[in-house]
Amino acid sequence: MGLNLFDKVWDLHKVKTLDTGLDQLFIGLHLVHEVTSPQAFSMIEEHGLKVLYPDRTYATVDHIVPTLNRRRPWEDPLAEKMMQALEANTKKYGIELFDAANENQGIVHIIGPELGLTQPGMTIACGDSHTSTHGAFGAIAFGVGTSQIRDILATQTMAVSKPGVRKIEVTGSLGRGVYAKDIILGIIRELGVKGGIGYAYEYSGEAIEALSMEGRMTICNMSIEGGARVGYVNPDQKTVEYLRGRKYVPQGGAFNKGAERWLGFRSDTDAEYDDVFRMDAGRLTPMVSWGINPGQSIGIDEKLPHLKDLDAESAASAGQAYRHMGFSEGDSMLGKPIDVAFIGSCTNGRISDLRTAASIVKGRRVGSGVRALVVPGSKHVAEQAKAEGLDRIFTEAGFQWRGAGCSMCLAMNPDKLQGRELCASSSNRNFIGRQGSPDGRTLLMSPAMVAAAAVSGRVADVRELEGV
Repeated sequence: MGLNLFDKVWDLHKVKTLDTGLDQLFIGLHLVHEVTSPQAFSMIEEHGLKVLYPDRTYATVDHIVPTLNRRRPWEDPLAEKMMQALEANTKKYGIELFDAANENQGIVHIIGPELGLTQPGMTIACGDSHTSTHGAFGAIAFGVGTSQIRDILATQTMAVSKPGVRKIEVTGSLGRGVYAKDIILGIIRELGVKGGIGYAYEYSGEAIEALSMEGRMTICNMSIEGGARVGYVNPDQKTVEYLRGRKYVPQGGAFNKGAERWLGFRSDTDAEYDDVFRMDAGRLTPMVSWGINPGQSIGIDEKLPHLKDLDAESAASAGQAYRHMGFSEGDSMLGKPIDVAFIGSCTNGRISDLRTAASIVKGRRVGSGVRALVVPGSKHVAEQAKAEGLDRIFTEAGFQWRGAGCSMCLAMNPDKLQGRELCASSSNRNFIGRQGSPDGRTLLMSPAMVAAAAVSGRVADVRELEGV
């Protein structure tokens, strides 16, 4: 029997099996940011250790960075303290830092691919749950905790249990107004937010292969929302062409040799899997979340579920969601008035996301009373968007154009919901309090759907807007 990509990469990087039963895994690329790394650096110092391979670690600032006023010191004293700690630690150990003034600064899961740091066949770790994003390139990428960051800094390895592999085959082709975000919300709806526990997800099928690399990143990004530790797509010629000429990839003849090696990591045609799930992309419609976890999502033309039709656990969660969101069984999401529209995050803050949203916004105005933000995922995304005139399309429509960062996705910065504001968001989580207000409410959707909601002033079906 052949091997799937996950087994190939795992076996290549496995150092040994420890007495605990965990595998000691070598980590090829370690990405750090300002929030989860200070404690880890303190831990290695307490043990008299150093960073073993500083050239395999790269740092950026994204979670706490303000998207408006970036003058130092930052207004938030805790954010400024975290930034100073990252600056001091990276300088001390010789780690490259893309700080707020650096041209390469941005959300860690966006700059890794766009700089070519992320490559097929790698093991990648970062102190952020959405590290699974990098799996779009055929890498095995883990979100890790502080103690594992410490271990990687000191040894370039971490102890981890090997999950099973579930193949998710998405067949058919996407309909009008349906995007990668709708695919992953559809998968999570079907398998549940706990369905991926104990699994790595391999995304395959015609619909996945047809996606751009940025669409594949969106899919892999939200694997963690479905309970999976890892999500990946087999590398192909699209992967190779995306990486060609990037800053940190081999150049010239070395690139061609590297590309041949990368494609060798693809799952064998006779590879075995622990489970297989299939979904028809052609049956998807634009998705919108209605509750307090990403699995509580429906197609825009569906009605909210009745509690009597759900199992006990799902009914309890749905009941809590209805109380928090102020929605009712059998409701339609169409027409729900929104207060905020947010386009950005490591899920949907890339140039293709901004292009799609701008195509909906162009020639229109943000709805009355709606606060609308566009936050590019990196400085490079912002520069490209400006070169294409996308920033003007958004600002002329009434959007606020911000600097690169995580922004309102998790509100560890000044961008937050106020009170019970209802936000149409292209981010990845709709947990209670996620966007900065304990009473705030989040509706997850694609950037196109967020744009449609912003100009309509309410949840809308993007397919009904002209030009879509």
